[in-house]
Amino acid sequence: QVQLVESGGGLVQAGDSLRLSCAASGRSFSGYVMGWFRQAPGKEREFVASISRSGDSPYYVDSVKGRFTISRDNAKNTVYLQMNSLKPEDTAVYSCAASQAVAAFTTPRLYQYWGQGTQVTVSA
Repeated sequence: QVQLVESGGGLVQAGDSLRLSCAASGRSFSGYVMGWFRQAPGKEREFVASISRSGDSPYYVDSVKGRFTISRDNAKNTVYLQMNSLKPEDTAVYSCAASQAVAAFTTPRLYQYWGQGTQVTVSA
């Protein structure tokens, strides 16, 4: 299995940027599809972005497309989520997740391993 630890969250103003990091340890990092999810109070966990094992196939939920960028550095066992032009509706706990599936999926249930989450709060 793989252990995941997120960092980089914080309190920012609307329009600001943050970069989240997800550091992985354990089984080979490059063997996993990686995803970012978020959960706001009173809402279901929501898919944000995913990236293939090679890093060639990023995918985003429509609400963040053009503002967020997912990337990975397999040599450093790390996945990143660059978040620009943040909006109050981006406020949530952001979690990274790892999937052993052969393709990237948006449903949380297809990701076997999860980090503890990092809080992102955007004020306006």
